[in-house]
Amino acid sequence: MTSQQLEKIVRWGIYSCALIPLIIFKEFFSPFHFGKVVVFRTLIEILLVFYVALVLKDRSFLPKPTKLFWAITIFTGVFGLTSLTGVYPYQSIMGTLERMGGWFSFLHFWAMFVMMISVLRTKEQWLTLVKISVVASLLSTVYGFLQKTTVSWVVGATGRERIFGALGNTALFAGYTLVNVFLGILLTIHTPKAERWLYGSISLINTIAVFMTVVRGSLLGIVVSLGVFGVLYLFSGTSRKSLGYGLLGVIAVIMFLEVILISSRDSTWVKQSNFFSRLANVSASGKTVQTRLWAWQAGIDGWNDNAKTMLFGWGPENFNVPFSKHFNPKFFAGIGSETLFDRAHNMFVEVLVTMGLIGIISYLGIFAVMFWMAWKLYRGPDHSRRLTGAVVFAGLIGYCIHNAFIFDTSGNFIAFFIFAGFLYFFGTHTPVAVSVAQSKALPTSLRYSVLMLLSILVLVSIYQTNILPARANYAGTRAVVASWSDDHATSVKKFQESLEYDTFLNYELRHRFTQYVLENYGKFSAKGIDPGKTLVAVAEEVKKNFSSPMDYLPYLYVSRTYIVLGKSDPASPFNDLAVENSLKALEISPTFVRSYYELAQAYLNKEDYPKAIAAFQKAAELNPDVPVSWWYLGATQLDGHDFTNGLASIRKAAELGYRLSENDLLHLVGPLLEAKRYAEVVDILGDLLKLQPNNPSYHARLAAVYAEMGRITDAVREAKRAAELDSSFEAEARAFVQKIGGTW
Repeated sequence: MTSQQLEKIVRWGIYSCALIPLIIFKEFFSPFHFGKVVVFRTLIEILLVFYVALVLKDRSFLPKPTKLFWAITIFTGVFGLTSLTGVYPYQSIMGTLERMGGWFSFLHFWAMFVMMISVLRTKEQWLTLVKISVVASLLSTVYGFLQKTTVSWVVGATGRERIFGALGNTALFAGYTLVNVFLGILLTIHTPKAERWLYGSISLINTIAVFMTVVRGSLLGIVVSLGVFGVLYLFSGTSRKSLGYGLLGVIAVIMFLEVILISSRDSTWVKQSNFFSRLANVSASGKTVQTRLWAWQAGIDGWNDNAKTMLFGWGPENFNVPFSKHFNPKFFAGIGSETLFDRAHNMFVEVLVTMGLIGIISYLGIFAVMFWMAWKLYRGPDHSRRLTGAVVFAGLIGYCIHNAFIFDTSGNFIAFFIFAGFLYFFGTHTPVAVSVAQSKALPTSLRYSVLMLLSILVLVSIYQTNILPARANYAGTRAVVASWSDDHATSVKKFQESLEYDTFLNYELRHRFTQYVLENYGKFSAKGIDPGKTLVAVAEEVKKNFSSPMDYLPYLYVSRTYIVLGKSDPASPFNDLAVENSLKALEISPTFVRSYYELAQAYLNKEDYPKAIAAFQKAAELNPDVPVSWWYLGATQLDGHDFTNGLASIRKAAELGYRLSENDLLHLVGPLLEAKRYAEVVDILGDLLKLQPNNPSYHARLAAVYAEMGRITDAVREAKRAAELDSSFEAEARAFVQKIGGTW
């Protein structure tokens, strides 16, 4: 191939990268991230072969080593170094199924940036890339608008109030769209008048979409950044100041409306709207704000652990380790609480905690260079370049504010690197003609040898890191689909198949497999599956996740599996194994409330009530505001015949808002009857009759209790009521009344 042909292939490949944020793998786990990354990595690796071929023919296509190039390259190197020094290098390098991050993926974004700044050599080529990105963002926004409907082919179309486009998360979508708002504004500066209205309109539509996400950090980012742009525009030397004044006027109106919302936050019209209530709730005591602050604090506490973590961090993709080690019990508000943060939800805290000081310095270095370049453009003599500098400077401010409340994933990185590449071209590149004099090519035999080796490596990489994970992911989702129709034989088989591919997805696939078995093992026997053998098998599978020595989660999965296996036999060795694994989880995360629940349940299986009580007591002490902890404690205290403290704990649960279910009330009757605490039993049976006033067995039980208390008249009344409700009770009821000396 000629240099021109190779250049064209790479250039159009880079253009197609801007469309990748639209990719959704609907039939896969993590449908909004997994597909984007495997397609992006495959595309970049293929383009890399053509790019290397181009460079070997013409070394003028090597990137110009500018400050921005070195800033991004240094951060990429630090990313790799801290991956190797972290607590779980494999996960740091390969990432996880949910986010598909890791150093391996980030290397592809770096490669995209290198090829982008090397091959796109004219303003027209850069504008083409930006146009594709902006149009793609519009399509994502339209997809988001359709999510407010119930269109069947749109993922997330449930009439939802907060849209997430093709990014799968409102905050991630807001960040991606925010960057494209400013890319659209750049197009209004550098395109003919006929096109400016088009791209200006897209930026306006995208701005509306950001507001429709109701992500407060992103809204703050776009309002502040548009305000900064308005100010910079006014001082850019332009004679047409109406745009700047208009932007500032709109922002003033938005701020005024926000003040009204905040002052009216207790009004009915605000409370009835999720959109208005979120905008009106800007208090630092709000639940979302509190969880972010707790997560950041846990991460920073972990960063402070020792000199190594301060310098190199815990390793990318490992935020969950310091988060768990310094877990704030306030996260646990009851069963179903979000208690695992795999990211800091703040890119600056994330980088500091996972990559240490060298990571945050190199990360901030990227923005320092970009702000410096944008300001240099803004202070230059050319008017269009001054406006370019203003847009980039303002856009970077918005991006930084947004990233102070969330993190980046594939779609966001693609948009950001396009933004950075555009600045690279205008800030450091002198426009050149498309035809550039070629430098001397390497010998043909050497070029072919290098390309052959690279092609083989790329094919192996694509198969091992993209194709096999895709097959494993798809097999896992087939397991879930089969479970929906109770085809559990197929589910088990497909989960096992997904693990046999032995990819970096196995960590999460093992946990998903175990969770599925724990939820469905009671149905296995009817389908010809041995539940005991399956539970043992998944426990052994999850043990393979012990390779991360500071991860408590697999120990809890194994503990829960053993608890199920040992629940019918106090002497079962599985109960001892459950205790062992629960204690190991607590060594790793001593303040994780749920681990004490598992430990207590294991002791309950062993009928060791004092230790079970101690475990529930610790859970209640860690976060005294959780009513279910007091309920578990109280019920266990009653089972252990500590009636005074048991009833006090149950009252505490009720005071905190715990509502006893029918099963809860029935659980209390047995130990209280055994202790002959008849007055409390009467109260409980009364509560049961409030739930089911026409249940004859409850009336019969109440009659028996009244008889024990010597309240014969009340006992006769309840016996008669039981017979009225169910005639099959009458003979027994008559005999009962006669026995206690009553009259029918």
